[in-house]
Amino acid sequence: MTRTLVITADDFGRDPGTTDTILALLDDGAITATTLIAVADNAERAAEGAIARGTSPHLHGTLTRDRGAVWHPLSGRSSLMDADGLLFDDPAAFDATATTDDAFAELDAQLAWMRARGLDPAAVDSHAGTLYGLNGRSWLADALRWCAANELAFRLPRDARAYFGDALPAPLAHAHARAVAYADRLGVSLPHAILTNHADADELGDYEALRDSLIERLAELPEGASELFLHPSAPGAVPGPAGVAREWEARLLRDDRWHAAIEREGIHLVAAW
Repeated sequence: MTRTLVITADDFGRDPGTTDTILALLDDGAITATTLIAVADNAERAAEGAIARGTSPHLHGTLTRDRGAVWHPLSGRSSLMDADGLLFDDPAAFDATATTDDAFAELDAQLAWMRARGLDPAAVDSHAGTLYGLNGRSWLADALRWCAANELAFRLPRDARAYFGDALPAPLAHAHARAVAYADRLGVSLPHAILTNHADADELGDYEALRDSLIERLAELPEGASELFLHPSAPGAVPGPAGVAREWEARLLRDDRWHAAIEREGIHLVAAW
């Protein structure tokens, strides 16, 4: 086997700066995939840009909104909405209120929105980790059944160590193993491993720390197809230290040292796992 890597830019359509950045990265060949937020303000322009470039983003399944964002559920399902008719900006509130039927009706609506615009997503993941149970309630089994029904791959690593940086605690490891086995029974394709940046600019300190950390972690990738997902954006598009980290991620994807490290590791870039 060889090591292959999908380099994905998440949050396509989130805002104009992020959309412009991802379109430029697509033009430069600096990414091999992207994920689109169908409920976001700039989603229509992102979809048009993808079609013009002959690419089809994955679905960034979005069941909660970023703070300050004005994102409405496409399905209009009441259990997904706060008092203002928006998606909850608190994942815990979503977990406490949303029904399974409403959550997956919303994913149906987002997938239909993309397909109605001529896009054909091959995979799905979960904005803010909602479906993975990172905030408490796990929707994984239902999500895998939904992926199987819609013939979609799912961003769930077979080997979680590269993502978490260490072996999982026993209860989480058992749950993860069950989910991977269930995906295999359903025929849902999974990446072998996933990498991302978890830190904001204050935690990183500088751009070089981000770059050097991700270059070092390339060596951790196992045989098979893996994914690196980042959230590249333009200066000022996302406020605060998290936004600065997104600027650095966009810079990384054009950095000659980054590309040299991929070549040195013998990793082949691909569009899908």
